[in-house]
Amino acid sequence: MDNMELKSEDSIPKTMTMSAKCLIFATGGIGIGLSVICASFVAPAFRRICLPYVPATTEQISNVLKFLPRNSPNRLLDIGSGDGRIVIATAKQGLQSDGVELNPWLVWWSRLAAFREGVSPKTKFFRRDLWKFDLKSYDYVVIFGVEQMMKDLETKLIAEVPNSKVIACRFPLPTLEPLKVVDEGVNSVWFYDLSKSHRVRES
Repeated sequence: MDNMELKSEDSIPKTMTMSAKCLIFATGGIGIGLSVICASFVAPAFRRICLPYVPATTEQISNVLKFLPRNSPNRLLDIGSGDGRIVIATAKQGLQSDGVELNPWLVWWSRLAAFREGVSPKTKFFRRDLWKFDLKSYDYVVIFGVEQMMKDLETKLIAEVPNSKVIACRFPLPTLEPLKVVDEGVNSVWFYDLSKSHRVRES
């Protein structure tokens, strides 16, 4: 009887050890999985000019929509489209709307969100480097950029879509005079018609 009790007691630590190992392996596996997913979100920040993922607010989306027509055949591109909120909102307003985004997770998330919202036929999401993406077919371009990239982006816009309309959010284009501005702090929006906005700002 004593031997049976001793064996039973000896087996308890082994069981606990196995459970602890399983827990460690499971936790480690989850951690590695999360690291792989998060790396795709963080990696763009290590580029020379980063375009971090910062979701558009409801106010920002509303301000963008103020400058867009309804049920128009015009085509719109959202540069750095993130989770697709702008593309989906503008597609609901009737525009053919595309997004260009480097992060593959966000591209797939955007496609799924567009499907759920019923606007897949009016949207496309491209996983591309925006500096190599051809803008020429777009009538409207929306930008949620960072200050360091705006000068180079302005040059690209003038070269590729000189007759298009541009809506810049968070940061204005550095040398062009906007036609209209919604001044609301972080939700500010600058509207440009590149065919009329080529006047260089006075310093």
